[in-house]
Amino acid sequence: MPEILTCENITKRFGGLIAVNNVSFSIKEGETLGFIGPNGAGKSTMVNVMSGNLKATHGSIHMDGVEITKMPPHVRVHNGLARTYQIPRPFPELTAIASVVAAVLCGKKRKNQSFDDASSEATHYLEFVGLFSKRNVIAKDLTFYELRMLELARALATTPKLLFIDEVMAGLNPGEANAAVKLVEKAKAQFDLTIFWIEHVMAVLVEAADRIVAIHYGEKIAEGTPDEVVNNDQVIEAYLGKGWRKYA
Repeated sequence: MPEILTCENITKRFGGLIAVNNVSFSIKEGETLGFIGPNGAGKSTMVNVMSGNLKATHGSIHMDGVEITKMPPHVRVHNGLARTYQIPRPFPELTAIASVVAAVLCGKKRKNQSFDDASSEATHYLEFVGLFSKRNVIAKDLTFYELRMLELARALATTPKLLFIDEVMAGLNPGEANAAVKLVEKAKAQFDLTIFWIEHVMAVLVEAADRIVAIHYGEKIAEGTPDEVVNNDQVIEAYLGKGWRKYA
């Protein structure tokens, strides 16, 4: 499979603190790549650099062979990269449908698209995530699970090729978490996506991911198949613990 995104020697410093240190990996077109590490390992910083929310101190990022290292987030979206957030970031006073319309209009460049056409597209994505009946509810009145689904709908509405999923299960009860995971997997198949997935529930990534990258203290410590990574001594010591399978 060709590589859709490549990170080469990414370093991010905040003053004297090195949050990410010389990390390199690639994401192959059509795969699900898991990204793991303990709290404070540098996962969120890495994702923020990849999505353009933060600028890399050193290193380069290429998507489809084009360097995007210095591109602002909205340009990366136009190139087919979208993300969700661990803590949902809604427009609190907008309705669900208006929120997704905004994503449609701000996604890959669509020349001369009317508001009616954007609304029609937005309805499709709300139906996909199960929020059609809540289309006229303002975001601040949605439940936490519904906000997570709105995040996913907005990301999909930008018509990405590469989607970053940031801990979709966090804060959800078991039934909601299971539904969210199934929806991500359904979205991958239906919209022909490549997925970059951060998740603390290892059992999910072991099943869903084709490969996993593990980082600790800002450095990559392992990369390989799920089985290779979860049996890696450094990963077990730094993150999983020897008895992790009992609690997965």
